[in-house]
Amino acid sequence: MLTLARSTILGALKRENIKDPNALPEKFQLTRSCFVTLHSKDGSLRGCIGNIEAFEPLCANIMHNALNAAFGDPRFKRMRTLEELDEVIIEISVLTPPEKIKSLDEFIIGKHGIILTKGHYSSVFLPQVASEQGWDMETTLVHLSMKAGLAPYAWKEPDANFKVFEAIVFSEKEE
Repeated sequence: MLTLARSTILGALKRENIKDPNALPEKFQLTRSCFVTLHSKDGSLRGCIGNIEAFEPLCANIMHNALNAAFGDPRFKRMRTLEELDEVIIEISVLTPPEKIKSLDEFIIGKHGIILTKGHYSSVFLPQVASEQGWDMETTLVHLSMKAGLAPYAWKEPDANFKVFEAIVFSEKEE
């Protein structure tokens, strides 16, 4: 999966044909969602794009999200050179389907990713975000609210809804 993500970005940078996802093994054809995260060698975020809900084969989702993380994350300049690609570490998070929770007591930092929806606003953190930042529950929820464009304590309001999910996370850093 990591090789697929890197080769997809490399193919786009070289303006070559990108691998046919249908030629990959059957396990890559299962309908799953993922996030592809690009980190600079110093550990800073370089791009992160993904899907919460599964709607296509995992191989296609990896390819789309790898391209979007490298070239379409509005928070960062698009990747332009092979040297830039050489300077990133790719991480993939394959997600379980999100489940609505009745109480925030069901949210476990480090185990669950969390989705906040409130009216037309929403935001998400992958399971590893709060742990990597050293956040406790309240700090996580404050940042989740602000990421959605809401007031810091909007998560406490009665119309705030939450879903959690888990992720299988792997990275080139571990290889």
